[in-house]
Amino acid sequence: MQVVVAGQGYVGLPLAVRAAEMGHRVVGYDTDPQRVQQLAAGQSYVEDVASARLRSQLACGAYSATADATALAGFDIAVITVPTPLRDGVPDLTYIESCARTLGAHLGPGATVVLESTTYPGTTEELMVPILEKESALVAGLDFHVGFSPERIDPGNQQWPFDKTPKVVSGIDTASLEVVRGFYDGLVQTTVPVSGTRVAELTKLIENTFRHVNIALVNELAVFAHELGIDIWEAIDAAASKPFGYMRFTPGPGVGGHCLPIDPSFLSWRVERALGRSFRFVELANDVNNHMPNYVVQRLTEAFNKRRMSVRGSRVLLLGLAYKADTSDTRESPSARVADLLLDLGAEVRGADPNVEDATSADQRLTRVPATAQEIAASDAVVLLTDHSGFDYEAIREHAPYVLDCRNRLSGANIDVL
Repeated sequence: MQVVVAGQGYVGLPLAVRAAEMGHRVVGYDTDPQRVQQLAAGQSYVEDVASARLRSQLACGAYSATADATALAGFDIAVITVPTPLRDGVPDLTYIESCARTLGAHLGPGATVVLESTTYPGTTEELMVPILEKESALVAGLDFHVGFSPERIDPGNQQWPFDKTPKVVSGIDTASLEVVRGFYDGLVQTTVPVSGTRVAELTKLIENTFRHVNIALVNELAVFAHELGIDIWEAIDAAASKPFGYMRFTPGPGVGGHCLPIDPSFLSWRVERALGRSFRFVELANDVNNHMPNYVVQRLTEAFNKRRMSVRGSRVLLLGLAYKADTSDTRESPSARVADLLLDLGAEVRGADPNVEDATSADQRLTRVPATAQEIAASDAVVLLTDHSGFDYEAIREHAPYVLDCRNRLSGANIDVL
């Protein structure tokens, strides 16, 4: 089939390449010309897609990247994987709206449009379908099919890549579900059909809200345990020995990526708007997780005070700028917030991350350096924010005058654990 994947980021590119590998003719559409140019040159910027895989599909003509909307004409299936950010706490669906208008202009009878972007329940039928119908002058369910299949990409997860992760699928009617399920059956090992798009949309939000709330729980426990003089990490390890009724979550400097800092707020916003009630668990989790970077800086300030030092004028090395270990994904990374807070306090802040090319600090005040023994030793304090496997932990332990370890990777007389 002729497949269009709109949005070639962490979600869209793995899907597009997989579809090409499975025999479809895939057009990877993105409005960023620089990103398209990089893909056309066979250079992948997503860890889950090796450049060799990309080049192979480019060479055989199964995959092409473009920013030209005219190349979308004649598609059989189009999948929307565009961003859905929050703007002042309100879901911004302008990317979905714009993409739907573009696809609607090229939508023909018998074609299918699937939304994968995370959003609130009702988006597919209430927002996307009317736009598609208006632009195409066709009727959804009668002339074309529509479905929703929430993305479950976990960047850098080798155990659960795209094709091995079960895929929830849905349609606005039985015929749409059959087409959507048939498409994904050819890409992944397991599909999980549900009765409608609202159920599928809520499924994604349940998954992310579950993680968000539980991470907030252990983050707040970590703060209280430290004040009570209890090792939270030892307690978590002991709790994890229970073979039933418990799932291990660990504290950290905050949450990042799209899923946790943003997605649960879609559900909270929808509940308040539709039902006039607040989703208290999500709001509390947001408050706890959003303030973890502040807690990291507070702990570091206390450590400096104990050493009769001031944050102002001190040299601080942040290790890890991506939000997740062994990825280059800096979306909503708490490291950026930690850096900005320390910079505002007058610290000389340097950041090291072997996976991230560009600085993440909003105002670009962060100095990028390699995590060498010399750089570690020259710092007044080292803060381990993301535990990449590429860091030399023995060198950190040996050369750092002081370490605040937010990931429980180190131990020693000069090391405090979050």
